[in-house]
Amino acid sequence: MRRAARRVLSLAAIAGLLTPAAAAGLEPYQMIRSLQLMQDRIADGDHAALPMQSRLLAIVDRRLRDMAPEKFEDRRNLDALLIYGASGGNPETLEAVFSRLQPGEADRRLNEGLTHYARGDLAAARELLASVDLDTMEPRLAAPLALVLGSLFTQQDPAEALRLFDQARLLSPGTLIEEAALRRSVAVSAEMKDEERFARASIQYVNRFLRSPYANQFAEAFVSGIIAFEGQVDLSMVEEVASNMRPDQAQVIYLRIARQSAIEGYHRLLAFASENAEKYAAEEQEDPRATLYANLALVASANVDAVLGTLEKIDDERLSESDRKLLRAARKIAGDILASPVEGLQDGSMPAASELFRGAAAEGQTAIERFMAKSHQKLKEIDMLLAEKRR
Repeated sequence: MRRAARRVLSLAAIAGLLTPAAAAGLEPYQMIRSLQLMQDRIADGDHAALPMQSRLLAIVDRRLRDMAPEKFEDRRNLDALLIYGASGGNPETLEAVFSRLQPGEADRRLNEGLTHYARGDLAAARELLASVDLDTMEPRLAAPLALVLGSLFTQQDPAEALRLFDQARLLSPGTLIEEAALRRSVAVSAEMKDEERFARASIQYVNRFLRSPYANQFAEAFVSGIIAFEGQVDLSMVEEVASNMRPDQAQVIYLRIARQSAIEGYHRLLAFASENAEKYAAEEQEDPRATLYANLALVASANVDAVLGTLEKIDDERLSESDRKLLRAARKIAGDILASPVEGLQDGSMPAASELFRGAAAEGQTAIERFMAKSHQKLKEIDMLLAEKRR
């Protein structure tokens, strides 16, 4: 209760800082603390704090540029400048301020590394920041730096990246730093094919940060991770994650999994996701995406005529453009299979229906694979979770 009350009071106080005049009397470390408190509100799901954050960042930027160099002799203010850089601050501001200071070698390298990071020069940033010793720093600076370092090493050393994300979380629990570290851990653990770590991070995220405005990024990482395990993921874990979501959020997750499973040919996962998506669908109106995804894998089945009938009934006006392409391709493939000439008639007799269809099905499956291979990259770019369902 005490922490919650302090946050409410702090946000009210921060709202009064959103003018340069009001912020003029504050030290840099005080402004950065205010910024972090606002970011923590964002992590808690306060979407109204997002535009306030942008305004405060602009004020902090101007305040840092105008600050007298001697102010940064206070270590708290110098750390505040570096925290600003680690939080994606303006690289020009970092360069301008440090050009007026006489920092030690360690602080100079740290500033240069963060400046390169802010500019998107990740290789240079990695080289300069790789030797940073977080254990010698105050937690207020070590936490955002751990997040930056973890992000820099996700490709080169994913195990080290996960360790750094864990360190960021331990140093700054319940904050936007922890939210970001946990969200990124989901993506990295999936790339490493570490299903246990992936499951743990996913469950922790939905239990703690599902109201974050960045939860859509978690949803993308989660769905991509499920697919990365090639359809062999623990389905009970997926159900546990989805059960902690709102029904509309859970439905979107299952629809996304179904869609990608259909594309990849993961029939077990497709059946599971399609069934669950239908459970979450509004009773009064069936979701055409669930119907489409469930029938994609059945296009080359023995019931292709029934499948085509179902596909023909789907209202493509209720689908996205990329899903319309899937629907058109599925209809064409099913139609081609049904229209295939019957071969092998001998002595007026018809080969067994299953044998005839096996050949047609093979042709249909090949067509599906050709289409999927051609469209694979485009179809990988899934829409944002929250764009699909309004809160």
